[in-house]
Amino acid sequence: MSSISPIMSALGPVFVLIALGYGLRRALLTDDAFWSGAERLTYFCLFPAMLVTRLANASMLGQDRLGYLFVALACTLGLGLALLLGRRAFPVDGPGFSSVFQGGIRFNTYVGMAAAASVFGPDGLDAAALLIAFLIPLVNILSVVVLARFAGSKVRPKGIALALLRNPLILACTAGIVLNAGGFGLPTGTQGLLSALSGAALPLGLLCVGAGLKPAVAARQSWILAVVCLLKLVVLPALTAVAAAWVGLNALETGVLVLFAALPGAPTAYVLARQMGGDETLVAAIVTAQTLLAIITLPLILALL
Repeated sequence: MSSISPIMSALGPVFVLIALGYGLRRALLTDDAFWSGAERLTYFCLFPAMLVTRLANASMLGQDRLGYLFVALACTLGLGLALLLGRRAFPVDGPGFSSVFQGGIRFNTYVGMAAAASVFGPDGLDAAALLIAFLIPLVNILSVVVLARFAGSKVRPKGIALALLRNPLILACTAGIVLNAGGFGLPTGTQGLLSALSGAALPLGLLCVGAGLKPAVAARQSWILAVVCLLKLVVLPALTAVAAAWVGLNALETGVLVLFAALPGAPTAYVLARQMGGDETLVAAIVTAQTLLAIITLPLILALL
């Protein structure tokens, strides 16, 4: 991966689908109900089907991945701690800071899985699925706790636990890992159905990412956006690459970890902010800015590997 051309060729379809979703939302499919339904279909059905399929059949689950997951944990917690310690550097109120925090630690799973498949192939997709299974509960817990602390939302531990237990991505990851660890694989007769559903997950998910972009909103918060984007899209991937080298991870593990560290924020951060009293406008601006900048930063960072 010494040249950027193969990276651009691999990531090109990912960003074209995002751009297509943006265009369709504003020129052809302008009904909010359509995109809301598409997002729910992807989140509750298509994407979970893909995660179950990948994790149930992934050969890498039988290998030692402690170092791989340790780097992911350390870098996520490290950035989260840095944001908390630097809280006063951001000229925002409590709800605003909760959105800055979400923009720093959350990642777009649709872009991540699509990019992993395009750049690293089936093995990269398996590694990405394992990483999602590990990180999704972590970033959700951290985000909810910070929202409860800074946005004033009253959340009980029981409520957090129930939300995690109902999360379709966490349930899908758990099911896939159990099927893999037990040596069962996918139940007889389900491979064709799950494969068909999986095939639609990433294209539709990427279209929904594009449909949710709000460039006009992003233009109003330039200074804060610049800092959050720098931390998420440049600093975190660089630290992740250093940590992976220090631990001695192989090329595939390092590549997938750096890819996920360099991903833009997740649209689900907007939903969570709206539900728990965060600054939904700011988090929408952060996610939009990160997604647009990732078109440039993501290929460059992967090429540097």
